[in-house]
Amino acid sequence: MTTSPPAVRVARLSKSYGPFDAVTDISFDIRPGETFALLGPNGAGKSSTIEILEGYRDRSEGDVTVLGEDPQHAGLDWKARIGIVLQSSGESGNATVLEQLKHFAGLYPNPRSVDEVLAAVGLEEKAKTRIHRLSGGQQRRVDVALGIIGRPELLFLDEPTTGFDPEARHQFWDLIRQLKAEGTTILLTTHNLDEAAELSDRAGIIVGGRLIDIGAIGELGGPSARTPKVRWRDASGTIQEVRTDTPARLVAELAGAAGGEPAELQVIRPSLEDIYLGLVRGHAAGNASTSESPTTASSTTDSTEVLA
Repeated sequence: MTTSPPAVRVARLSKSYGPFDAVTDISFDIRPGETFALLGPNGAGKSSTIEILEGYRDRSEGDVTVLGEDPQHAGLDWKARIGIVLQSSGESGNATVLEQLKHFAGLYPNPRSVDEVLAAVGLEEKAKTRIHRLSGGQQRRVDVALGIIGRPELLFLDEPTTGFDPEARHQFWDLIRQLKAEGTTILLTTHNLDEAAELSDRAGIIVGGRLIDIGAIGELGGPSARTPKVRWRDASGTIQEVRTDTPARLVAELAGAAGGEPAELQVIRPSLEDIYLGLVRGHAAGNASTSESPTTASSTTDSTEVLA
């Protein structure tokens, strides 16, 4: 059985700016058709990594291939195969949204329908509005539209839904799922961990220029990071909390001992945000081991099942 080569291959990549090491010895692959999230705090090295993959910045060390080519030396044909949504493009010209999309669509051999893209980013009613008259959030939607209009094989999304309201964000997520179904490979950076969990197959977490964890969304942090906790209020009115790999058994035991369901019973499963924060904080504390349980990080974003 023939295995397709990775859409993106990064091997021991490093990038330095004078004495400052922005990225240090990171390696990862992205499979064709996969949605991969590169996560990390501001200043972690994500932007430098992405700019190297996009061909905008030279690397200091290591090997990189994107769609089979070294982006540092790739030509226009290669660039036509990728789509890029920068964190901020400054797109604010005198053209209308419709004019700009039609212009960009004409640059590609097989573009998406302009009307389809307008609907996907929620700009149908602003199609004839000049871009410089749009709000910041609406201009951000234009950035996204221009990134996807060419039907790219590989799409770079850098904080794509900044400025989107919840409805527009979910419409955009549907579009990303459609692109994925069509076989598009997607590299996503976002601070919205719900977005990463919704859209990504795998993720890498980069902190201080180093990749501290990588894996499927449901496996980041290791098994101990995903241990649920059971919380309830006992007969004396005190909140009790226990971490357990068998929450259903504990709930049954509690119910049997209490002669009924304990008050305010909850099973709380760590979210991606909990796990991410734990890994980042653990690294900052000098322990970046992925075997460490990061679920000590408190967060209000746990996925909670209320058993009532």
